[in-house]
Amino acid sequence: MKTSRLTIYIFLSLVLGTLVGWKYPEIGSKMHPLAQIFLNMIKMIIAPLLFSVVVTGIAAHGNIKALGKLGVKTFTYFAAATSFALVIGLSVGLIFKPGAGFSLGVVSQNMIDKVSVMASQNVHSSVSDIFVNIVPNSIIKSMADGNLLQIVVFSIFFALAICAAGEKAKPVLNWVSSLSEIMFKFTHLVMNFAPIGVFGAISYTIAESGLGVMVNYAKIIGSLYFALILFLIVILNIACRIVGVSVFSVLRAIREPALLAFTTSTSEAALPHAMKVMESFGASKNIVGFVMPTGYTFNLDGSTLYLALAMLFSLQIVGINLEPLQLLFIMGTLMLTSKGIAGVPRIALVVLAGTLSGFGYPIIGVAILLGIDQILDMGRTTVNLIGNCIATMVIAKWENEFNYSKMEEFNKQFIKNKKSNYIINDEIMPQINIEEHSNCGVGENIEN
Repeated sequence: MKTSRLTIYIFLSLVLGTLVGWKYPEIGSKMHPLAQIFLNMIKMIIAPLLFSVVVTGIAAHGNIKALGKLGVKTFTYFAAATSFALVIGLSVGLIFKPGAGFSLGVVSQNMIDKVSVMASQNVHSSVSDIFVNIVPNSIIKSMADGNLLQIVVFSIFFALAICAAGEKAKPVLNWVSSLSEIMFKFTHLVMNFAPIGVFGAISYTIAESGLGVMVNYAKIIGSLYFALILFLIVILNIACRIVGVSVFSVLRAIREPALLAFTTSTSEAALPHAMKVMESFGASKNIVGFVMPTGYTFNLDGSTLYLALAMLFSLQIVGINLEPLQLLFIMGTLMLTSKGIAGVPRIALVVLAGTLSGFGYPIIGVAILLGIDQILDMGRTTVNLIGNCIATMVIAKWENEFNYSKMEEFNKQFIKNKKSNYIINDEIMPQINIEEHSNCGVGENIEN
């Protein structure tokens, strides 16, 4: 906490926002515009940042065959991580039974109406739907909608076209490389407004939900956060050990984006900051540019765990007990329908409502969860972020593109406290050398 002033300011904003929302709810309920302005500032960064990082990384790498292997390794890890998340969520739900004996008196007709609308929303239910929807029909629309996966797909094809064009594409690659550096500086400027956004988000959340809601929903809230912590301690810790890195050093490195994800309940708010941290922590630029944005669609560990637990909660409150094979079939369906979707508010609840409705089960459990979804979303969004950061390290290690010297230098800078904001320390974040890594003939003689 002593190393970065920004971390301290974000933490203080969290505390102050909680107090304002609790003691002065009439004021806290009016703070939402502060959070929305900050989130809008983040959203305007994401599309050009992702485009420039992915294009620069792949064009510098220049090896299409290696890119294919990277994709296979990435999705193999994603499948394993989300499967473990599913198992932990299911196990905690079966052991603690958070829905057993829950009072239905907290459900209002307004909540039920909202959930009925959610259940009617279209979610992808087949593998073919997922693949169809990852290919953009308009990159402008994809950027406007904030569809990360479609932006990544376009950027990959753009980078491959640069490699195919050869020397003629050198000015474009120069421009994209410059854009990447500009967008990271842009991110640093926007991050100065993070404490204001955090204050607005947390004060509004506490004012609207109230601290009293924690008592009524203590069992489901406690079960979810216990499961998330268990997943972090067991599964993500093992992943870190494979890389040879302490999970605590990773958490320390990403504390600022993790706080942003927790307080704003939005992955987008933390993504640009987290990408820069992971690059400075030792992962190569092309690995960061490919794995992290892809993970925000296919590696939502926290959301997958939550869906398993929330499904059991929804069945338990109405007294439905399923056979093991039925549970496994529903869990597999949840994993499938949660992939490849972007730009849908409260996506976890939408998927849950649609799945329950599709199997003919009551959706009243979703109405109950709607009242505390903001609190639950804070935890699962944070684990989504942490999971994707650790996935980036694992894939970088797998590809022999994790720089341990860079990581050690990063940790030394933290301990020595030479910089108040390590995220922009150029000494530990050297720019990518396109000439050194290029195999497609475009990056020759391009200055860093």
